[in-house]
Amino acid sequence: MSALARLMAPVALIAVAAPAAAQEQAVAPVQALDDGLLAIMKGGKALGFAGRSAKIGAVVDRSFDIPLMTRLTVGPAWTTTAPGDQAALVAAFRKLTISQYAGNFNDFGGESFAVDPKVETRGTDKMVKTRLNVPKGDGATLAYRLRPSGGQWKIIDVFYNNSVSQLATRRSDFAGVLAKGGAKALVTHLDQLAAKAAR
Repeated sequence: MSALARLMAPVALIAVAAPAAAQEQAVAPVQALDDGLLAIMKGGKALGFAGRSAKIGAVVDRSFDIPLMTRLTVGPAWTTTAPGDQAALVAAFRKLTISQYAGNFNDFGGESFAVDPKVETRGTDKMVKTRLNVPKGDGATLAYRLRPSGGQWKIIDVFYNNSVSQLATRRSDFAGVLAKGGAKALVTHLDQLAAKAAR
C-alpha cells in the first residue's frame, strides 16, 4: 500500500503566532505520533499486526483525546447515550484508530516525517502540520488539531491535504448507523471496521 493511500482524511487555516512554549507543547504529541508511525513501519511484518498495535496503541493514548473525539463524532446523540454505551463507544473508537494505523503503516520504504515548527492558532485550539516525505513520490501534508486536556495538548482531529476533517467524515459516515441502531449498532460497526483494518 502506498504511503498516500495509508492516510485517512483531511488544512488551510489562518495562522496566528503562538507563544514558543505553547508551540513546543502542541508539537510534542504530533512528533510522538510521527515517531511512532515510523517505528511500526520499520518493524513491519516482523512485528506483526499485534506488535504494531501494541506499539502505536501506547502512542495513540498519549497523543489523542479519544474520549472527546468519540463524543464529537457521535454528536448531539452523545448526551442521551447511556454511560455504559458511551464507554463502549470510546473503547471501539480507540480500537478502530489503533487498528487502522497498525494495518496501514505496515512496511517501510524510506518515508520520513517533517513537523512544521510554526503552530497555528484557531480559537483555543492549535494546528500543527507535518509533512510525509515519500522517496520518488509526492508525499502528503497532514494537519492535526489539538486541544488542552488534563494539562496537555491532545489531538482531536486530523486534516489531509486541505480537505475535510477526519471527524467530520466519520460523523457523516456513522450517522446512519447511529440513527438506525443506536450506540450498540455503532459499536458493532466500529468493531467491524477495526477487524477489516487488521486483515
